[in-house]
Amino acid sequence: MESAPASEFSHAPSPERLLQIGMGFWASKTLLSAVELGVFTELANRPREASELAGALGLHPRAAHDFLDALVALHLLDREGAVYHNTPETGLFLDKGKSSYIGGLLEMANARLYPFWGSLTEALVTGLPQNEAKRGGNPFDAIYRDEPSLRGFLQAMTGVSLGAARAIAQQFPWADYGTFIDIGAAQGALPVQVALAHEHLTGGGFDLPAVEPVFNEYVAEHGLTERLRFYPGDFFRDECPSADVLVMGHILHDWALPQKLELLSKCYAALPTGGALIVYDAVIDDERRKNVFGLLMSLNMLIETPGGFDYTGAQCRQWMEETGFKAVRIEPLVGPDSMVIGFK
Repeated sequence: MESAPASEFSHAPSPERLLQIGMGFWASKTLLSAVELGVFTELANRPREASELAGALGLHPRAAHDFLDALVALHLLDREGAVYHNTPETGLFLDKGKSSYIGGLLEMANARLYPFWGSLTEALVTGLPQNEAKRGGNPFDAIYRDEPSLRGFLQAMTGVSLGAARAIAQQFPWADYGTFIDIGAAQGALPVQVALAHEHLTGGGFDLPAVEPVFNEYVAEHGLTERLRFYPGDFFRDECPSADVLVMGHILHDWALPQKLELLSKCYAALPTGGALIVYDAVIDDERRKNVFGLLMSLNMLIETPGGFDYTGAQCRQWMEETGFKAVRIEPLVGPDSMVIGFK
């Protein structure tokens, strides 16, 4: 029996992509554990050989080489001879000693989201959250239970928002306005980036009272205490503070449609005539085919919230117009994030 020519198989489907996706949690957890153990922060001090690095991190000898070389193969570490060091990317973004650190988000993913996503199938069948609420708890109780947990969450929000904040600071016509407030400001990443880029602006951040010390500390670290202040409150119980521009980032997707519309209406009421609202999230493309991160983030909202979901630009435009905004437009930012801008 003759074998088929190799050319007959050149266009045959391959299982490789399916296996990469299906086993993708291997790589994900390897990175998350590296962040948890402080690999990149340790190597920021100086490059190390495997045995020395393993000792500093408390790794078992059986695990050390495979773990570190897996990070090399994933392009998360470099190795010259027997000496390991950070890549430019991990050295910038995963060293806790740098202001550019985004590992807070990965720390939260490791501690909370990773185990919860193991119940995705149950969430898809029941439509119910799979976090602390599944056992009668409240995820915000877990986040706000003590200062370290709160700080970790707020740092995670900085990690997920920093790139978009810098893009908004450059793309929006801030020269036309004098004041701004970030609604749900967390640590203050967006107010700080906007204020650093535009010296004429004053403003601040609106969030729950427990956030105030962390916000003030972050603002002070950037020398902006004279221009940025904290506004304590609950955006469902209290009115939004007023400014020329209001910003709401990675907030709207947390809520079901009635709450989304309520938040947009509150922002509209707080703006002066001629004011603007900037909403930014991992806005899904209108055809719902390209923004993988946005679609997976919406599944994360299924895991984490009773009714939250991510949305397309067309959906957000419709909601903003329904609540009174005019000349609504959508602009891409960085990565999966886009901003939707509306005017009063």
